[in-house]
Amino acid sequence: MDILRFITAGSVDDGKSTLIGRLLYDSKNILIDQLEALEKQSKNKNEDGIDLAILTDGLRAEREQGITIDVAYRYFSTPKRKFIIADAPGHIQYTRNMITGASNSQLIVILIDARQGVIEQTRRHSIIASLLKMKNVVVAINKMDLVDYSEEVFNDIKSQYQLVAQKLGLPNVNYFPISAFNGDNIVEKSEKTSWYSGSTLLDFLENVEINQDKDVEKPRFQVQYVIRPQTEELHDYRGYAGEVISGVYKKGDDITVLPQNIQTKISKIETGGKEVESVFTNQPAVLHVEDDIDISRGDFLVKTDDLPKVENEIEAVVCWLDKKELNEGNKYFIQHKSKVLKAIIKEIEYKIDVNTLEKTPVNESIKLNEVVKVRLKTASPLVFDSFEDSRDTGNAVLIDETSNSTVGAVMIL
Repeated sequence: MDILRFITAGSVDDGKSTLIGRLLYDSKNILIDQLEALEKQSKNKNEDGIDLAILTDGLRAEREQGITIDVAYRYFSTPKRKFIIADAPGHIQYTRNMITGASNSQLIVILIDARQGVIEQTRRHSIIASLLKMKNVVVAINKMDLVDYSEEVFNDIKSQYQLVAQKLGLPNVNYFPISAFNGDNIVEKSEKTSWYSGSTLLDFLENVEINQDKDVEKPRFQVQYVIRPQTEELHDYRGYAGEVISGVYKKGDDITVLPQNIQTKISKIETGGKEVESVFTNQPAVLHVEDDIDISRGDFLVKTDDLPKVENEIEAVVCWLDKKELNEGNKYFIQHKSKVLKAIIKEIEYKIDVNTLEKTPVNESIKLNEVVKVRLKTASPLVFDSFEDSRDTGNAVLIDETSNSTVGAVMIL
C-alpha cells in the first residue's frame, strides 16, 4: 500500500481537529482504551457527546483554549491506503508551523466555515499551497449543518474559491460539503445533501493519484549509506544504499556520480536482499557500479542523459522559523536530504507577503514567520533540481551552527 501525506488548514474554529477525529472515529482507527479516555475527557469538557478534536489537540494548552498550536501528526489506514495527517494551526502567528507541515504533504485540505465563506486566512493558506506547488487541493466546506445543508451556500462558496484558485494557478481543486461534527460526507454519504453527487472525502483520499508522475520524472537516487562489510565472504562487496527519489533505475544504465561528475554504469541492483533488474520511485535499493569510484553519503547517482544542477551558489525562497533574526552574512548548515554543507547568506533580495504574494523591500532583519528570497553560497557544490521541477530534490533546511536547531525551510529556485 502507498502512503498519502496530507495537511488540514483553515482558520481558527473551522473544525480541522474535529475533521481528523471524525476520520479516525468513523473509519474505526481508534483503539478501545483511546475511546474510553476520549469519552471521559469529553464529559469533563461538555455534555454534547464526544469531542473528537481532543484526538489531535495533544498539548494541554490546546485543550484548555480549544485551539491548535503546534502541528499534530496522526496516522491511520484503510484497506486501500495508509495516511499521515498533519493538523496545522489556524492562527496567523503559527504560519511557520503550517508551512513546515505542508512542505512534506502531497495534498492539502482547506476547511471553510459555511457561515463565513472565503476569508483572509483561507486566502493565506491557499497562497502557501501555491508557494509550495501543491498539486492537489481539497476544499472542505464544513459546518453545513449550521446552514441547513444549503446547496446555494455551497455553490456560492465554491464560486468564491474558484476565483482564488484561478488567480493562484492551483491545478486540481475538489469541493466537498461536510459536517465534521455530524460526520456528513466524510466516511459515509449524507442523505441531508441529496443534491451532492460527488464522493465522500475518505473515498476521494483513498483514490486520488499521488505518484502518477514520479516514475517518469527525472531519475534521482541519493546515497544514504555505503555498505562495505569487508568480510571474507564479501571481501569485494561495495554497495550504495538509499531510496529511489524518482524515476526508474535498471541494470546496465549509464549513470553519472555527482557532484564528482564521473560516469559509470549500474552493474547490479538489490532490494529486500535479492538481486533485481530494476527499481522505481520510493523503493529502497542498493546500487552497485562498474568502476571503483570514491562515492560517499549524500552523493547522487543520476542518469547521464538527465542531469540535475550542480552549483555552490543558489537562489531560494526561505520561510524563517527561528526567533533569532536572519541577516545577510549569517552562516548556517544547509541539509539537503542526507547531504550537509556549510552555507552563508550572500544576499536577502526581498520579502514575500504571504497574504498577497507581493514582493516587498528588506529594510531590517528577517523575523520569525517571514518568507524571503535569498542568495546562498555553499562551501562545496550542491546537487539539486528546482523546487518547481521536483519538491523532493528542490527543498532543504537551514540549521543553526551553534544550537543545531532547524531555522529555515528552503525552496530552491
